[in-house]
Amino acid sequence: MDVDLLNAVSHGAVAIAVTMSFVCLIVTVLSILPFDHWLFRAWEFPRLQISIICIVNILVLMSLNASYFEAVSTLCVVLNALVLLFQGHWILPYTPFYKSEIRRSKSPKVQLSVLTSNVLMHNRQAFKLIELVNKHQPDILITLESDIWWQQQLDDGLDDYPHRVPVPLDNLYGMHLYSKHPLSNVDVLYRIKNDIPSITCNIEIDEQSIRAFFVHPEPPSPTEAETAKPRDKELLLYAKEAALSKQPLIVTGDLNDVAWSPTTQAFREKSGLLDPRIGRGFFNTFHAQHIWARWPLDHIFVSEHFSLVEMKRLPSIGSDHFPLFTKLAIDEA
Repeated sequence: MDVDLLNAVSHGAVAIAVTMSFVCLIVTVLSILPFDHWLFRAWEFPRLQISIICIVNILVLMSLNASYFEAVSTLCVVLNALVLLFQGHWILPYTPFYKSEIRRSKSPKVQLSVLTSNVLMHNRQAFKLIELVNKHQPDILITLESDIWWQQQLDDGLDDYPHRVPVPLDNLYGMHLYSKHPLSNVDVLYRIKNDIPSITCNIEIDEQSIRAFFVHPEPPSPTEAETAKPRDKELLLYAKEAALSKQPLIVTGDLNDVAWSPTTQAFREKSGLLDPRIGRGFFNTFHAQHIWARWPLDHIFVSEHFSLVEMKRLPSIGSDHFPLFTKLAIDEA
């Protein structure tokens, strides 16, 4: 390759890396600022992507020779390293390099498996979800964004789930609970807005009563809630209730928040609940169609009564979310 052309390519790559260095710095600062508007809170989501970009920036800036960018390049390497350290401290717990906070099950007395699936209301591939349910046989199936069409498909396709709580809505916040085990103290609540439900109940299994909260709060976005206040308020309400519970308890659903956001961290601290992903992996469930824009949006948090048998992301059902399958156990004392 011609030397002048090679230098031009090198200089161009460095210029792009310098630009992206400042972009990463700016969006990281935006995520720290104490504002609830989605323009700020949205940058809590792509921490992994920002970290990867920083690593690429550092490699480019340190490997390519661009003498007239030398001072700026050195500054940008330092900035990228600082951003990487900041973003890394949020995502490190969700890697195998971190100690898990939920033990592996050894002598399970009671097992409970849960399949959580945001189906995408306009998705018409219900048969894929039904196939997964029939294959994995979860004790509990909770669907989000499910309307009356989804209810009809699931009611016809799921014979092993006699206990059901249908909340069909056509506003992207419908919710359906299917259980193999009896349910008690069932409530459908509209805690923040009168068209966004959640379900609370007790799951009665092998003489054990397990408290469960199934939630799907409104996300901060340009098309839905302008700020994160409604989502944060709902999550913290459930955190307070969880903290008061003495019985085994799970909280699951599409929280429209990532595992590494300050809100989710506050939820875990106030509730005392544990995250089975810590020390095990990201389990990115959104976006199913865009591998470059994925983060953990569907969650399950559990009380200290539980240990983990199995957790895995399931194949796509045509939704923008992957289903999440978790098998838990209450070990013998």
